[in-house]
Amino acid sequence: MDILKNEFYIGSVKIKKKEENETTLKYLFELEDGNYIEAVVMKHDYGTSVCVSSQIGCNMGCKFCESGRLKKVRDLLPGEILEQIMLVEEDSGLKVNSIVIMGIGEPFDNYNNIEKFLYIVNDAKGLAIGARHITVSTSGLVPRIYDFADMPLQVNLAISLHAPNDELRNSIMPINKVYNIDTLMEAIRTYIAKTNRRVTIEYVMLRGVNDSRKCAHELVSLLRGMNVYVNLIPYNETSHLEFSKSGVDAKDEFFSILNKSGITVTVRREFGSGISAACGQLRANEVKK
Repeated sequence: MDILKNEFYIGSVKIKKKEENETTLKYLFELEDGNYIEAVVMKHDYGTSVCVSSQIGCNMGCKFCESGRLKKVRDLLPGEILEQIMLVEEDSGLKVNSIVIMGIGEPFDNYNNIEKFLYIVNDAKGLAIGARHITVSTSGLVPRIYDFADMPLQVNLAISLHAPNDELRNSIMPINKVYNIDTLMEAIRTYIAKTNRRVTIEYVMLRGVNDSRKCAHELVSLLRGMNVYVNLIPYNETSHLEFSKSGVDAKDEFFSILNKSGITVTVRREFGSGISAACGQLRANEVKK
């Protein structure tokens, strides 16, 4: 064993805590250096997906995001991202069919390690998970979107948009002050033209912030004619932040406006009811101890 440890990397990520309900398993992992990250396993009718972290903390500073309250400590290595999947499979006995990289951290702020991870997890000698069953989410690091468009693997791209205009997006997502919506939309159009792949637009529904009829109509104008679909995300509330989930009526009206305007739209199924559902919540509670 000592020879193996000297010659090969043997897993150093450990399960610190697990919470679960009927549809969801949420893991808190402890890394070799004592830092913490999270992963969430979601059980669907069509299989099992896992949402993994890409960094310890996050520097994007999105106002509504629990994981961004604690700033970035460091990037995760490809092996540390891979181990999240291997550990949840071993612990749960479930076979992971799809991966979303939208846990703690901004994946495109750790681009080189994410790229290496994608090749490993897709390879037949890795976990052999098909590229089209993997989604990488970004808050809008525009230069990396152009890089991602040139990547040979057919991995899916999701954009955390969350606002239809610069004034509102500036107020809740500081990245927009660096790469505004026009700049972001141009990068998305280039990505679509190069890859011929549809892009997911993520839109978390925040009560009284971005869920008005006006916001819905602005979003329609912004996205009309693009090969995208909108995923409306119910907000996971946390005691550390003042934002709250949109009401059912507001969510339904928002959905209806997009749908009737020809925008493909879905509402994300809510996972994690009764457990620490907000991304970064388990880690924040552990760090606070």
